[in-house]
Amino acid sequence: MLRTYLPAIVFICLGGLVGGLFISAGSLLGPKPKTPTKYQAEPYESGMPSEVHQGFRFGISFYLIAMLFILFDIEVVFLYPIAVQLRAFGTFALIETAVFIGLLVVAFVYVWRRGALEWR
Repeated sequence: MLRTYLPAIVFICLGGLVGGLFISAGSLLGPKPKTPTKYQAEPYESGMPSEVHQGFRFGISFYLIAMLFILFDIEVVFLYPIAVQLRAFGTFALIETAVFIGLLVVAFVYVWRRGALEWR
């Protein structure tokens, strides 16, 4: 029983060790603030202090476009296994894939016509 779980246990331990090593190296080798309170409470990204204040809000169009991107991006993932094994699946899979892509095109045209892709 242990033989079946041993690779997973080793992988988890190795991942924890590498993560702990990176955190330790970052705290030891990373930049130190000049004063104890400077930049401690602010998010730090790309080597520069963030310019975004706490009251900043994204518009609804940002979230709508992000959701549509994720939706259409995930749909492409479903096409990859069929493309790899199309000969094994046969003509039926090709027809089903064509119907699937057709539905995606209809959904994309609908979203486009509704103006959901316009940045406001």
